[in-house]
Amino acid sequence: MSLSRVVLGALAVTLAAVPAYANGDAERGRDLYESRCIGCHSLDANRIGPKHRGVYGRKAGAVEEFTYSSAVKNSGVVWDDDTLARWLVNPQALIPGQRMNFRVSLPQDRTDIIAYLKKESGR
Repeated sequence: MSLSRVVLGALAVTLAAVPAYANGDAERGRDLYESRCIGCHSLDANRIGPKHRGVYGRKAGAVEEFTYSSAVKNSGVVWDDDTLARWLVNPQALIPGQRMNFRVSLPQDRTDIIAYLKKESGR
């Protein structure tokens, strides 16, 4: 086997291991957020759902001015790439008993929304 095949094989394995959210488009994520999330959320104000500025890296249920379900408050979840992706796929599967019913079905849409939330959280 040639060295180039070994290198290409190693590169393919490495790229496969890089999470999809590493390639998120925060600008597209902003547009998706504004079209899909804004009905219940805002970056800076609590609405039906809690405010999202600073959500990345924050413990679930930690916005003091928002009344969370006990499931979210007691979940121990910290919002990062993985937990946000899992939440957007199926909130009930990540935190049974929570109140959000909305899902983001397309992987690239989730990736872009996470990139936007990460950016708006200063990460």
